[in-house]
Amino acid sequence: MGDLSVHDDGRVTRIALDRPERRNALSLRLMEQMLDALRALTHETEVVIVEATGPVFSAGHDLSEMVARDAAFYDELFAVCTELMLAVHDTPQPVIAKVHGGATAAGCQLVAACDLAVASEDAWFATPGVKIGLFCSTPMVPLTRVIGRRRALHMLLTGQAIDARTALDWGLVNEVVPAAELDAAVDALVAQILCFSPRVVGLGKRMFYDQIDVGEETAYARAKVVMAANAANADAQEGISAFLEKRDPIWGSERER
Repeated sequence: MGDLSVHDDGRVTRIALDRPERRNALSLRLMEQMLDALRALTHETEVVIVEATGPVFSAGHDLSEMVARDAAFYDELFAVCTELMLAVHDTPQPVIAKVHGGATAAGCQLVAACDLAVASEDAWFATPGVKIGLFCSTPMVPLTRVIGRRRALHMLLTGQAIDARTALDWGLVNEVVPAAELDAAVDALVAQILCFSPRVVGLGKRMFYDQIDVGEETAYARAKVVMAANAANADAQEGISAFLEKRDPIWGSERER
């Protein structure tokens, strides 16, 4: 698929940034390919892993294609970038970033936009655009929502990198493991999610983003409607019955396979 490789084993889809010679820079072409990959997901996919080939996760936007372009190109570039980050949230499947090496600028943005992130101990993160006169305004959006105002501003205003342990402490990643254990840690997280009803997981993910940035009263108003509908659906009824009967539930997706 060019700058991206996609491997689908049925229940898990792996989307790998595959421009190691360009440090997996997020070119316009690569982001369009990633959008296509997310749109092509079927209901059979239950978890998506975003990973990368080569020594780093992603160095951010491809600066080589950003020199002396017209305004229309920059508008398109950042429109597609925004569309991609929103698509990660809109995709009903949990999206897990598997991070090694550097994740900078839009690469850091992609990690922050994913639902979960697991990093190796050698991973590091930065939004260094201020150093080259291109403030990381779009990376700011998910970063601020994940790690908070003061920490995000520290990264944005100084361009200073943080290591994996700091990223864990700040909430940018969920887990940090030795590099040799990264695959196993991601696989273990995926295995946990695959135990549950994909319909319910997708419903819960959508509700999470629907309520996260609104006031408490509005959030409750939305959540109570979703939870009432959830309680009435077949997988919830099966899960409740299985719990009361002390047996493993059989989700609708399993019955359909």
